[in-house]
Amino acid sequence: MKYVLIGVKVLLTAAFAAAGLAKLAGVEMMVHTFDAVGVGQWFRYVTGVIEVASAVLLWVPGLTALAAGLLACTMLGAILAHFTVLYAEMGAGGAVPAFVLLVLSLVTLSANRDQLARLMGRA
Repeated sequence: MKYVLIGVKVLLTAAFAAAGLAKLAGVEMMVHTFDAVGVGQWFRYVTGVIEVASAVLLWVPGLTALAAGLLACTMLGAILAHFTVLYAEMGAGGAVPAFVLLVLSLVTLSANRDQLARLMGRA
């Protein structure tokens, strides 16, 4: 099970580092997506920073749960955006990658739930 969790962290790291860096670099598709969402390009930068920082934090001992929680929240927002704003443009299939990453983030969060108590000062 240990190696499965490491594999999941590697996948999450690769996916979120790539997506976050694409957002920060202003890749045309990312700019267009955030224009379609309508919250402004500042939110693309915020999301990119959260994704890149969380990809790094996944590997910091004691902070894996925090990173996974941030990524799960980010993917919930992405799924919500897909079904409310981007659905006409991308269809339901556009939310599939976000859903998969949400599940992987939740698996990582669950596997490191003992960290949550420590982070909240309850351990």
